[in-house]
Amino acid sequence: MSAASCLLTEDQFLCSICLDVFTDPVSTPCGHNFCKACISQHWDRNVHSQCPNCKKVFNIKPDLRVNTFISEMAAQFRQSAQQKASSSSSEQHVVKPGEVPCDVCTGTRLKALKSCLVCLASYCEAHLEPHLTASRLKRHQLIDPEENLESRMCVKHDKLLELFCKTDQVCVCMLCTLLDHKTHDVVPQKEGYEGKKAELGKTEAEIQQMIQKRRLKIQEMNRSVELSKEGADREIADGVQVFTALKESVERSQAELIDTIKEKQRETEEQAEGFIKELEQEVSELKKRSSEVEQLSRSEDQLQLLQSFTSLNAAPPTKNWTEVRVRPPSYEGTVVRAVTQLEEKLSKQMKKLLEVELKRVQQDEVEVTLDPDTAHPDLILSDDGKQVTHGDVKNNLQKNPERFNHCVNVLAKQSFSSGRFYYEVQIKGKTKWDLGVARESINRKGKITLAPQKGYWTIVLRNENEYKAFAGPSVRLSLKSQPEKVGVFVDYEEGLVSFYDVDAAALIHSFTGCCFKEKLYPYFSPCLNHGGKNSAPLIISPVNHTE
Repeated sequence: MSAASCLLTEDQFLCSICLDVFTDPVSTPCGHNFCKACISQHWDRNVHSQCPNCKKVFNIKPDLRVNTFISEMAAQFRQSAQQKASSSSSEQHVVKPGEVPCDVCTGTRLKALKSCLVCLASYCEAHLEPHLTASRLKRHQLIDPEENLESRMCVKHDKLLELFCKTDQVCVCMLCTLLDHKTHDVVPQKEGYEGKKAELGKTEAEIQQMIQKRRLKIQEMNRSVELSKEGADREIADGVQVFTALKESVERSQAELIDTIKEKQRETEEQAEGFIKELEQEVSELKKRSSEVEQLSRSEDQLQLLQSFTSLNAAPPTKNWTEVRVRPPSYEGTVVRAVTQLEEKLSKQMKKLLEVELKRVQQDEVEVTLDPDTAHPDLILSDDGKQVTHGDVKNNLQKNPERFNHCVNVLAKQSFSSGRFYYEVQIKGKTKWDLGVARESINRKGKITLAPQKGYWTIVLRNENEYKAFAGPSVRLSLKSQPEKVGVFVDYEEGLVSFYDVDAAALIHSFTGCCFKEKLYPYFSPCLNHGGKNSAPLIISPVNHTE
């Protein structure tokens, strides 16, 4: 071994992490060596188990064991290095603050290399020699230097604590087993040590698992924050774009309204100006005629007056202004028409927004199938669990605490206690139906009140065209068209339940500010078939993801 170690360089015995000689060296699957404590601490500080040298990532943390061959080589190298250092300078062995001194040295005390549990003394390299050579002393138990060796002695019997009492979980001496711990489960200290070390290993593994889970949770939360920020930025950008367009549309409509009013006013002014110009011209002509008549009336020339009388006495040609009016333009309805046009534009914009919103929530589509264990006995479910209708014959089903026994209702098999989910239900051809979600603890026996206070968030159709949201009290819904397919969207953390007319891309109703603390189940009721008038089934249909 000594000859082999001489052929190896110091670098080959150094751990690349602590840059010191290997202590409990272990080998990774990729073939690199490290101190066991160094690589374990390195992996504890990082999410992934990665080799510091070649950067290879191990998906499953390797179970590392001490490489005894490398350990022996490193120990031999360390011993050889210590001997060289000892021969070159004895000052290196002088005890320093915090180190265990040799109990035999006089004068300058040297650093202890080992402590003996039998002699209860610590020895430097020179004074340790008898324990390494004398056959009687070789049987003594040597440990790394320990300053307070008295703590390893039984204070009651002054004997070595070499046994472990599993009953009282304390270290004891041989006399303790004959007296105070006579009936207890006592094992050799090594066995107790190995047992506790195994427990510590298990505890360490559990702690590492807990650390890993929490690191993964931190990653999950950071990812959630990133997604939230991305969503917020996207919504802000979309909102700014929409409201900018709305603002421009309003300003444009306002400008058009002002231009329309001003154009009417301008036309009125031009008309009045034309009439006034004509009137002023006639006044000028009449003044001229008046002046001539007045001058002639003062004339003493008889011949002139008689000759001019006929032409001056006749009224000059003028327009009959009796029926001529400058009427102010009527502005009634101008603003209303402008607002109506703006409303139409806003409606178109709103429809586009709802189409975008619907496409987004449809991305949260989940698989939903009906649960026959909850279905009222009169209900008929399809084999695939996607359709339900009310039958005329009551099925003889086994009693079940989860089954509705009075109202013709049924829940889905799937439940949701976090996140977002969406599904669609075809209601074409029905005159009555209920749709929504319900919490797990709802009452399923006897008459049921559909209200959020009772654990139901639903919309219903009654009397063919009477839509309501059972919000406690109910809210009458005004729909532009009769939906044939309803989309149901739930955001558990946000406390939101929304219903959409899928074909019209219109929002029917939303329950907001809900506080969910239990599992939520999709809820369905096809209602009574009323002699075939309402015999069409409720159908859970796949989402049509259109671009």
